[in-house]
Amino acid sequence: MKIFLLNKLKSEYDFFLSMPRNMRVLLITNIIYACVLPVVDIFVGAYIMRSADDPMLVAIYQLSAYTGIPFTFMINGFLLNKIKIANLYSFGMLMSGVSMIFMMTLGEINPVGVALAGLIMGSSFGFFWANRDFLALNTTNDNNRNYYYGLETFFYTITSIVIPFVIGWFLITSGKWSWIGSINSAYRIVTLIVFLLAILASIIIHSEKYRNPRRTRFIFFKFDKLWRKMLLLSSLKGLAQGYLVTAPAILIMRLVGDEGSLGTIQSLSGILSALMLYVLGRISKPHHRIYIFSVGLVIFFIGTLVNGIAFSATGVIVFVICKVLFMPLHDIAYFPIQLKVIDVLSYKEDRNQYAYIFNHEFGLYVGRFVGLVLFIVLIYYVSETYALKYSLIIIAAIQLLSIPVARSLIKKSNTYKTKPESLIQGEKKLTA
Repeated sequence: MKIFLLNKLKSEYDFFLSMPRNMRVLLITNIIYACVLPVVDIFVGAYIMRSADDPMLVAIYQLSAYTGIPFTFMINGFLLNKIKIANLYSFGMLMSGVSMIFMMTLGEINPVGVALAGLIMGSSFGFFWANRDFLALNTTNDNNRNYYYGLETFFYTITSIVIPFVIGWFLITSGKWSWIGSINSAYRIVTLIVFLLAILASIIIHSEKYRNPRRTRFIFFKFDKLWRKMLLLSSLKGLAQGYLVTAPAILIMRLVGDEGSLGTIQSLSGILSALMLYVLGRISKPHHRIYIFSVGLVIFFIGTLVNGIAFSATGVIVFVICKVLFMPLHDIAYFPIQLKVIDVLSYKEDRNQYAYIFNHEFGLYVGRFVGLVLFIVLIYYVSETYALKYSLIIIAAIQLLSIPVARSLIKKSNTYKTKPESLIQGEKKLTA
């Protein structure tokens, strides 16, 4: 059995080595930065709740962060004409640590300070995701994207389980260690670790040369109808994101307890879900994407139903487990669908690929903005309980509309011509 497992691991490692070097370096960079994302996504919200006990401040922080992202995508587009993409990518990763440092040094947790911290974090996400998406587009093709995102989400899922558990335990036990002093000091130590990991990821991405987008116009207002359908799908995705970065932390702090519970609940989804995601990415083909996509959305809907019906610690546990499963399943399918559409339309319309990456972010922003504003309105004018109990079910039900939209996108994009591989390789040599 031991020999079989070792041989299997070697086989998977050899398969990884068979991928292009630039794709492997990008994956390693993203795997390291994956240790940062759970801290940013969850514990910043938990820190605000612990310091101010105000879910409105959490929502303001997220809304500010989401507002900063699309505008940073635009700034990034202009900077790509003068600065190497790896430098901008590194800058985005390092800014996540800067935002957390800013948050930890606020004398008072108030709307203005929280909004500024959110804008800084949004800028970090903007530089990170804008360049990450372009690098993923140009280091992969439609045949290996399932594997790319399967491996990436495998590690993202592992870190989303392990990192919250470890940090939750560290925060809970920090009061027993005299050298730390207080839980606020423990948060600062976590922030320092985030910053060091971002530095390491930045060093690795510079070990390979990556090409920038071609220097042409990237801001457009008229697109093919296929892209308009892609924007609808992105808005539906953003609608869920507007809730998923805010509601879980508030639910857990209200119904379960502290940050330790936050980490423990994330770990309950288990390593098996991560292994399942890796296997899916390894063996699935492009035509399987719609099935993976649909299963993820159904799981999410079930989780919100259980949470709304039970509205207890048990309901929250089930919801978070379903969320942990839904997000990577959704992403494994969503990103390859998006990149395939960009492949075919950038060739058909003869436009900069970054134009679609930039425009796509505004589709996400519309959904995120609507989701977060709806959440704030429900808390303020109805009740926090209603916002946490029923609106999640409504959002999940609306998400199910993504299935026919995604199916149509896949079917239509397969009828379009793509740029010949020989032409792609020639462009890469010229722009490297």
